[in-house]
Amino acid sequence: MKTLHILERLVAFPTLSRRSNRDLIDFVEGLLHGAGIETMLVASVDGTRANLFATIGPRDRGGVVLSGHTDVVPVEGQAWTRDPFRLSIYGDRVYGRGTTDMKGFVAAAIAVALRAAGRDLQTPLHLAFSYDEEIGCVGVRDLLESLADRTPRPMACIVGEPTGMRIATGHKGKLALRACCIGHSAHSALAPTALNALHLGADFLGVLRREQRRLAESGARDAAYDVAISTIHAGRMSGGQALNIVPNRCDIDFEIRNVAADDPAAILARIFDGAEAIVAPLRVGFPESAIAIEEVNAYPGLDTGEDADIVRLLRRVLEDDGPVCKVAFGTEAGLFDSRLGVPSVVCGPGHMDQGHKPDEYIEIEQLAACDSMLDRLVQTLAAGL
Repeated sequence: MKTLHILERLVAFPTLSRRSNRDLIDFVEGLLHGAGIETMLVASVDGTRANLFATIGPRDRGGVVLSGHTDVVPVEGQAWTRDPFRLSIYGDRVYGRGTTDMKGFVAAAIAVALRAAGRDLQTPLHLAFSYDEEIGCVGVRDLLESLADRTPRPMACIVGEPTGMRIATGHKGKLALRACCIGHSAHSALAPTALNALHLGADFLGVLRREQRRLAESGARDAAYDVAISTIHAGRMSGGQALNIVPNRCDIDFEIRNVAADDPAAILARIFDGAEAIVAPLRVGFPESAIAIEEVNAYPGLDTGEDADIVRLLRRVLEDDGPVCKVAFGTEAGLFDSRLGVPSVVCGPGHMDQGHKPDEYIEIEQLAACDSMLDRLVQTLAAGL
């Protein structure tokens, strides 16, 4: 099957994060089994979602992984002008949810695997398709754990997130956190006798803003990123039940995205110290007062050297000696690198400017460029690395 035909089927599966992707996985598994390719499934705890891993070629060598996620972001509240779960072609663009992020690459990886199944590869090609990437690279962690004892491990991984087919050697790490601010409730007519948790939250936001200023002034910088510094962002604040009640709880969801040279634990430690400085003097009158910070999710950054073997391999199969880049968004590549020790890069068709938007699309030319790159990769694996 050609990439575009496979993509049409993949888009038709509404594999929103946290929902089942099993119909899509069953479809992919059926295609691979039909070509004589063995697969391994690693399911979620409740069995509603699954990762898929497949190998084409010898099993006594490391090989190259083509990695992609199968989940997509929601379409609710977006002004789509066409059915998001039905592939449509207009001019040189292919529209549908996930075409760019990132079912276009997944379709191309499946298509090249089917073509490779009939060849005698000297070095294996692996497929790794995950679930729930969009909510913090959740599903792939179980897959990586199942591969930890595999020998030999893959020698390299290409995560096909959209880069316009450029080689991306890095992305920032991320810590997703929640601060729970605890105050003391009272009737609003007696507000001065209480401790307003929303006010604590506002003071805590000040701590975050001061740390962001410090990072901007004296933190590490990496000019390869659009935003060269580590960033702190508060995305959600909630608290209070009624206007005439002083709220005793306020929750703030925030994140740290760090460049490789900044230690996120050190950044978080300074935020902890700032939070404690807020509540320490208040405990005389309100001993229950607190600002507790918990980690909600985290994934590591990626910082692959430009002289790494996988970068040289990709330059060869892309037939491109142009400069590498780093991407602003997180990917599963950092987990392949940190948890399995597999050197990884990000390279795939499309542009993230089109991801997560209504009328998401990918250019046909980008899919063709990806097909060509993957065919040259298979030729290289057939010859042996």
